[in-house]
Amino acid sequence: MSVLEDDGYVVTPVPAAESGVAWLRAGVARFSEGADHVRRRAVVARVLSTVDLDALRRPGEPVAVLAEALGLPRSVAGDVAVVAGCYQPHVAVTREADEAVARLVAACGGAWDEGTANLIGVLVQASAATRALIAGVEPPVPVTRRVAPDGSVVEVDLAGAWFGAGRHACPGREHAMALAEGSRVFHRLHDDFLVLPNAWDFASAAALVRAGFAAVGTTSLGVAVAHGLPDAAGVARAETVALARRLVRLPVPVTVDVEAGFGGDVRSLAAELWELGVAGVNVEDGRGEGLADPGSHAAVVRAFKEAAPGLFVNARVDTHWLSVDRESTVTRALAYADAGADGVFVPGLADERGIAALVAALDVPLNVLPVLPTATLRDLGVRRVSTGSLLFRAALAETVRTADAVRSGAPLPTDLPTYPETTALTT
Repeated sequence: MSVLEDDGYVVTPVPAAESGVAWLRAGVARFSEGADHVRRRAVVARVLSTVDLDALRRPGEPVAVLAEALGLPRSVAGDVAVVAGCYQPHVAVTREADEAVARLVAACGGAWDEGTANLIGVLVQASAATRALIAGVEPPVPVTRRVAPDGSVVEVDLAGAWFGAGRHACPGREHAMALAEGSRVFHRLHDDFLVLPNAWDFASAAALVRAGFAAVGTTSLGVAVAHGLPDAAGVARAETVALARRLVRLPVPVTVDVEAGFGGDVRSLAAELWELGVAGVNVEDGRGEGLADPGSHAAVVRAFKEAAPGLFVNARVDTHWLSVDRESTVTRALAYADAGADGVFVPGLADERGIAALVAALDVPLNVLPVLPTATLRDLGVRRVSTGSLLFRAALAETVRTADAVRSGAPLPTDLPTYPETTALTT
């Protein structure tokens, strides 16, 4: 019999407490034995039984996705992460963690009781473990602790039992796996061939979804210029995040063009977008009329992946777009892939031989603009074609043409969406 299945080995006992992390530890099934454990584990089972597993199979920070499925705000994920850092009895508790517990209790209805404690416990125990599962860490939880009959503390290696065993086996295995699946939804679209249209507002994105596209991206040019701002100047972060917040309502994965990361702390940007439910980002190495040092941009890519392991990070190489240092294209692409990029985007690359060579050099999907027929790009091994700013510029051109037709008395277009069809995009 393994330690985990031996009733003589118990979880670390914790004292009763009135508030904070100590109260949480004292009220959850995780640190209980006997009748308390049986009763509290039943509470956890009831909580998990209310969750539709399909609701977990969507992009986003796992605790945020789980919280939403439980009827809680996605924003609790930040407090859950703080508490998770102090959850284990052998770890010192911080004032920030105690304050986070109080906010979580309030978010859960305000009752300091076993039901609330175990609801919070479900989220806390999903925090680091599920993020590690999504990041490919094996096992996601490396060890657990038990107190032996002689009072000594034993660390149990979980390499052969990722979700534990015995009476304390994780009751949320299916939920964790569903969350991990959700983090891969957008990634899997690149297994074959993805045509990714780029929107600039909610209406354009919703129309593209209604047209049957499997995912939608944003165009930094469209988002910036639609707000009267220059593109690639790092000044449209607020507008980009605000749009992302609206687009995640759509029933398809959404990836966001974040220019070069908008400067500042890219980790906080990555975490914010992932918590919202964004599936991916596109981050470019262009810096004005030149290029970033490849090592510096690789660090940006790495920061995105470390802060949000489930994001599909598409690393854009601007050598062809800016006609600068084109001979470094492959070197840059490989450096970004080594830093954790899930895909590489080379706008402006239009040569069949160059595309084929880059596909052969990379172990991650290559993304280009529709510079050649789609069928040709697919045959060359390209796995993602983005429209970039094309649709936005086409919309501007058609807007002016239609207005000019009204002014000149020329025939007006007749194949437009109706008013009811347009308003229906918001539902």
